[in-house]
Amino acid sequence: MAHKAGVICLLPMFVLCLLPAGAAAQPAPSGPPAVGVVRAERQQMTQSDEFIGRIHAVNRVALVARVTAFLEKRLFVEGAEVKEGDLLYQLEQPPFQAQVDASKASIAQLEAQHQNAALTLGRAQTLLPGPAGQQSTVDTALANERALAAQIAAAKAQLQTAEINLGYTEIRAPIDGKISRTAVTEGNVVSPTSGTLATIVSQHPMYVLFSIALRAGLDLRTRYAPKGGFSAVVIKLRLPDGRIYGQEGRLDYVSPTVAENTDTITLRGVIPNPVLPGMHASEPGSRELTDGEFVSVLLQGVQPIMVLAIPRAAVLSDQRGDYVYVVDAQNRAQIRRITLGQSTPSTAVVAHGLKEGELVISEGLQRVRAGAVVSPAPASPPPAISPNAAGEASEPPHAMAKPAAGDPRTVR
Repeated sequence: MAHKAGVICLLPMFVLCLLPAGAAAQPAPSGPPAVGVVRAERQQMTQSDEFIGRIHAVNRVALVARVTAFLEKRLFVEGAEVKEGDLLYQLEQPPFQAQVDASKASIAQLEAQHQNAALTLGRAQTLLPGPAGQQSTVDTALANERALAAQIAAAKAQLQTAEINLGYTEIRAPIDGKISRTAVTEGNVVSPTSGTLATIVSQHPMYVLFSIALRAGLDLRTRYAPKGGFSAVVIKLRLPDGRIYGQEGRLDYVSPTVAENTDTITLRGVIPNPVLPGMHASEPGSRELTDGEFVSVLLQGVQPIMVLAIPRAAVLSDQRGDYVYVVDAQNRAQIRRITLGQSTPSTAVVAHGLKEGELVISEGLQRVRAGAVVSPAPASPPPAISPNAAGEASEPPHAMAKPAAGDPRTVR
């Protein structure tokens, strides 16, 4: 029995010798997890709303022939910009010039006949008081003179029509703009039924049309009507490649009716479209905006507003909505349900649920549990926010305000 007891006493020591050296020692209790915090602060931010829109030319003209004639010359470069009054097409002129000359000759003949009729009328009126005079002769001469005067007026109208038709043989640009390719080439007969020869679209400025839901329109009216309406909003465009267009526009039209099938209203803005630096207007791609182009329309308030903002990285979400972790007076992490306002990819605007000055955890969230003690420290400064970015704050938010003296939540 004594031998068996010795074996049993040695067995635990043998097992301990087989364990790793660190396995026998108990781990020392770790301290509270380190987290980065920021203080919820009010800062200036520009309100912005984004919609999908399309660029439209302010003016658009379809060139058509006004007379039937052969097309002799095309005097423009397809796709180039033209100026008002530029000669674009030259039609056959000799037949129309002949009609003008014939009308002028007819007028000259009638004027000579009218002059003779006027003399005849004068002689008849002179002889009327004498024995050789007759009233019927005067009446006939007067009627002949008036008839010739009417024929002269009709001939002058025919001359005017002939001159107008002659002018139609020169098709000129009625507006400034970029011209499309020609639909009819030289040598073909054109007429008013031939359709559009080419199209001119104006280039500067341009319209941008976009539709918004009626509810969104009511929100915009409530937001900006007290601040000046159209004058309180500027338009910026995000181009298809993601760049923000360098020119700003303004609203100038709101549709008076609501589309029944989509419950939307149409808004229109005017935005400059100047020639790009270093390029000539006649060169392809000399302007940034193109008629028919899809863009993102950014409606921004002229005056920034004050909002309560925190880093977007501090916001978490679950099935119940958005929430953040705040650090209370005992350095415990507490869940706070919040309602977000208009936010950006880097900054979250808190509409409800958070008070100014509260400490919000933005770094180390994976180590935080509700009600657990944490070790807060200032979070890394957020990247500077570009004032040109749509909806971004006009001033970069501070990482955290300096704690007040005696504040139990002093950051360590």
